[in-house]
Amino acid sequence: MTPRRAFEIFLTAPPGLELALKDEAQAAGFAKPKAMPGGVRFRGHWPDVWRANLALRGAGRVLARVARFQAMHLDQLEALTREVDWAGFLRPDVPTTVEATTRKSKIYHQRAAAERVAHAIHHVTGAPLEGDDPVRVQLRIEDNQCLLSLDTSGAPLHRRGQKPFVGKAPMRETLAALFLRQCGYTGTEPVLDPMCGSGTFLLEAAEIALDRAPGRDRPFAFERFATFDAGAWKDLAADQPDTKTTLHFHGSDRDAGAVTGARSNADIAGLGDLITISHHAFSDLKRPDGPPGLIMVNPPYGTRIGERKQLFGLYGALGKTVAERFSGWRVGLVTTEASLAAATKLPFADPGPPVAHGGLRITLWQTGPLP
Repeated sequence: MTPRRAFEIFLTAPPGLELALKDEAQAAGFAKPKAMPGGVRFRGHWPDVWRANLALRGAGRVLARVARFQAMHLDQLEALTREVDWAGFLRPDVPTTVEATTRKSKIYHQRAAAERVAHAIHHVTGAPLEGDDPVRVQLRIEDNQCLLSLDTSGAPLHRRGQKPFVGKAPMRETLAALFLRQCGYTGTEPVLDPMCGSGTFLLEAAEIALDRAPGRDRPFAFERFATFDAGAWKDLAADQPDTKTTLHFHGSDRDAGAVTGARSNADIAGLGDLITISHHAFSDLKRPDGPPGLIMVNPPYGTRIGERKQLFGLYGALGKTVAERFSGWRVGLVTTEASLAAATKLPFADPGPPVAHGGLRITLWQTGPLP
């Protein structure tokens, strides 16, 4: 692969949400994205890498695949790695680190494999192997097949740079965005979260309505690659005017600290005029003026905040409140167990696939418009 040829770009996603990320990539105009375990792949060029980092809400990282080959031992791995055009990708003044995973292969020692690849890259580029904020090369060996990728994102993409307050049991922004997409949310209806915590669902929904680029306020690893074109990136990342919206977004929480933090997050993101955060229990929830929309809620799971047995009453009360006051609204609920979702007595369709989150397996449950 050379910098001018099309190459494989891989978007990472939590297992279970690959199809939602594929839909987002397709809607964003990336060519023929294909879902596969752990993410979505497509072919493109470096501007596609930059745009994927800037514009996709659901991707965890964007990886550039730079080489594939078979290696049966460490000497062969190092020799074949030296044949890659690292000088076309990496700068000699930027530190590089290598992370390796191996599975069912002759080369089984991950640390030794990472060291050999790091030495090969240093031999080609002269880039230091130690230093602050290195760019990351990923090596994956499975069934003796080696895959080398550049992490073009740097910090995970859920770190938008706009939400300093993080409450209890937070949900990553990328995960929230994919759940909203699974609920069919496109930015044309209001969203309400009666247990909003730090406000992640509301912030993501409002930004989707405004058509803002999620990566607009953060740096990326690709800015320190040899392939980076600062002028082209400046044009691509130039601020665009917000799409006009008359929608309003509503959140509430019984935790006063969460309410204060969520309000601060909304203000810092420039969304304070669109998002209202109230301090009260969900039992005091009132239907807002305006058209029906989507209730998006991530209640406690028991294994996370409090005792599970006590949650059945909470879920039941939540379902009763929503059913009585929100005719015409849809519900998206994220939880760990079917029994908790069933306790709401809401008319959920079949659930989505389980998704790993904080050591748990969570699932999205959805209703159509409530009667």
